[in-house]
Amino acid sequence: MLPLPSLVDDAERPIYRQLFEHIRNCIETGILRAGDKLPATRELAGQLGLNRATVQTAYDRLESRGLIEGQVGRGSFVCSTDPKGIDWAKLLPPLAARTPVPDAEISFAASRPSELLFPMEEFRATCAEVIESAEAQTILQLGAPEGYAPLRRYLLERGRQEGIVREGDDLLITSGCQQGFDLLQHVLARNGETVLIEDPVYAGLRSVFSRGNARVIGIPVTGGGMDIDEVERVLGREKARMLVVTPSFQNPTGTTLPLEQRRRLLQLAHQAGLILVENDIYGDLVYEGSPEPTLRQMDPSADVVLLRSYSKLAFPGLRVGWVMGPARLMAHLAEAKQASDLHTDHLAQAVLFRFAESGRLQAHWERVVEAGRERLRAAVRACEAHLPEGTRFTRPRGGMNLWVTLPEPLDAAELLPRAVREGVNYMPGRHFAVSRTEPGALRLSFAQLSPENITVGIARLGRLFGTALASAREEARQDPAPALV
Repeated sequence: MLPLPSLVDDAERPIYRQLFEHIRNCIETGILRAGDKLPATRELAGQLGLNRATVQTAYDRLESRGLIEGQVGRGSFVCSTDPKGIDWAKLLPPLAARTPVPDAEISFAASRPSELLFPMEEFRATCAEVIESAEAQTILQLGAPEGYAPLRRYLLERGRQEGIVREGDDLLITSGCQQGFDLLQHVLARNGETVLIEDPVYAGLRSVFSRGNARVIGIPVTGGGMDIDEVERVLGREKARMLVVTPSFQNPTGTTLPLEQRRRLLQLAHQAGLILVENDIYGDLVYEGSPEPTLRQMDPSADVVLLRSYSKLAFPGLRVGWVMGPARLMAHLAEAKQASDLHTDHLAQAVLFRFAESGRLQAHWERVVEAGRERLRAAVRACEAHLPEGTRFTRPRGGMNLWVTLPEPLDAAELLPRAVREGVNYMPGRHFAVSRTEPGALRLSFAQLSPENITVGIARLGRLFGTALASAREEARQDPAPALV
């Protein structure tokens, strides 16, 4: 229904023009939608106290702009505002379901480093050194899809020292690990091939392969990481192309695959001709004990494809990650990358190379590890002290995440709005599910919060969960038992 406008005498804006602009604005803002009928010119003129010719002039101008259409004997109707007439709702598939998490005072929702730990003075100095260098003009020119050459050489040399780069290997710089997964899907699993992934798993990894038409099978994650017994059972009945695993501090559970299970996984992959993709973006964040060797270090054939990134250690907004593996595969990934985006931003790569080469990255890493240790301890202590009896949670030695499973019949997604009202949020477990959903599961990401806020936030959640559990059990006691017949 057309709201009536307020019209004023104005020599510079005649009445017909004011009416035209009012109706146009109603159409553009959605007050009037495609198919809505406008009042007849005589009717609207009477309502506004205008001459009918004035209203007709406004209608004529609207029709000449394609905003309305006059139909003989029926009246004037709002046209589609899309000049091409494309029905986008029919043309495009439905968007993937998301799990929106409202903002909160204390947020456990995002698995990312704390902005408070970013060494901004050192970062500004690094940027100035790069921009003022003799190579600045070259850095700002188009470059190679494989990445910024000095950074590639630096990472390859570090890899040789670590024992993960051998003869016949190469490295490709990507726009974070997410692009690395996308390129692997495009090159290795675009024709319906079977891909095994962890369940639960980081939702972005799951969506890359499912959106790319791969046949995705979830392998349960236990307290010791991916269930290798289940991998063996699946490989006994399925011909899989690829398995993607995060052996250290898996997202969302924080679990780590023990050394013996890593050996078993390598053996199974070799026997089945399975491509192993190792996601090692959390591997540097070890707070307690010694790190486990990567699958790539342990693989005598050097076939494991390794993904790493600076995003969890420093400056995730710069979007610099890399894929390491056999040179033949890297050449195909580089070809796919060039067709997609030519190359990852060279300025960001140059800044991170300078940040690492100068020793600033090492100093920052030491601060991050110390802060992470404090935050992890605070999270575990708070879970022990405040979560209700019967709650289970992982106890990782590093990374950024804890996986919490509430007692039945609590549902973490249903409780989230109540948590937000208490000033705390988290990610419900269903956001990470592949083929099985744990209603009581949730992820707590602690790295971006101070130990004090971690303690306060988990205490609030503990009170909320405890109250909800007591209410649910009281309701269950009051429900009458069914009659036996």
